[in-house]
Amino acid sequence: MKKNYTDLALLLLRLGFGGFMLTHGIPKLKMLSDPSGFPDPLHLGSTISLILCLIGEVIAPILIIVGYKTKLAAIPAALTMLIAAFIVHGKDDLATKELAILYMVAFLVLFLAGSGKHALDGLRK
Repeated sequence: MKKNYTDLALLLLRLGFGGFMLTHGIPKLKMLSDPSGFPDPLHLGSTISLILCLIGEVIAPILIIVGYKTKLAAIPAALTMLIAAFIVHGKDDLATKELAILYMVAFLVLFLAGSGKHALDGLRK
């Protein structure tokens, strides 16, 4: 008897990486009152950069955790980590970029694989 644990693995991936991403995003919510000190890696202005970062580090992870529109939510999360790793920390050593790259890979996996059946997406099918 062979069991398939893919759906459980996707649940753990969503909960783990989505949950830990919130630990990076939620503290940034305080910066909304004064975003002037936030980095502007794409030259869009600090306020817009902060809002885009919050979408990738708070809104998208919440959607990923509950498994709602997971594939779509994984895109801004992965893009935020791509920018963090290769633009914000572009000149830093690999050890500094490593965490952002790991998050990016996890969100890319969720983009490709979806949320699995233990998710709001799975309940709708």
